[in-house]
Amino acid sequence: MELQYPGNTSLLEKEDTLTFEQAFKTHFKGLHAYACTILKDDVMAEEMVQNVFCKLWEKSGEIKIKQSIAGYLYRAVYHESINYLRHQKVKANHQAHTQYQMSNNRDTGNTSGKVTMRELEEKLDKALRELPEKCRTVFQLSRFEELKYQEIADRLDISIKTVENQMGKALRLLRLNLVDFLPLLLILLHL
Repeated sequence: MELQYPGNTSLLEKEDTLTFEQAFKTHFKGLHAYACTILKDDVMAEEMVQNVFCKLWEKSGEIKIKQSIAGYLYRAVYHESINYLRHQKVKANHQAHTQYQMSNNRDTGNTSGKVTMRELEEKLDKALRELPEKCRTVFQLSRFEELKYQEIADRLDISIKTVENQMGKALRLLRLNLVDFLPLLLILLHL
């Protein structure tokens, strides 16, 4: 069933939930199938269609449909899906660029990257030496030996809560001492 609206009329007003519900029930499956052909992802297709209906509901008083509602909805789902794909492409490009930059700084003969890593190692060693002994031990067991908190607690014969507190303290102190290297540290140590 095609819902037709005369030119320049609002698709629905906030009070007209029946028309909105009818449009949703009538067109959802077809819109979902259409979005699936664009996105090749069932879950994201459903989300795109839901986004279109949410926007339609939120802006119902502002939107004027000059043709069939089906035409409007299919065009809206198309644009929502394409915008999603563009956003994913931008994210993927950004991640690839970031990984390239990081590997370039680490692996190539890039002097500034090597200096930064050497500086970071020196600063980290110094900051670790300045930690209280218990903090340093817990931190090293966690980050360098990759032990779980329970394993650290068992090895040092302390409670898990103490391990958590000492790790929190160590991380706070390291963040303060290594603030200039924080982005690189976050990647290396997952602080």
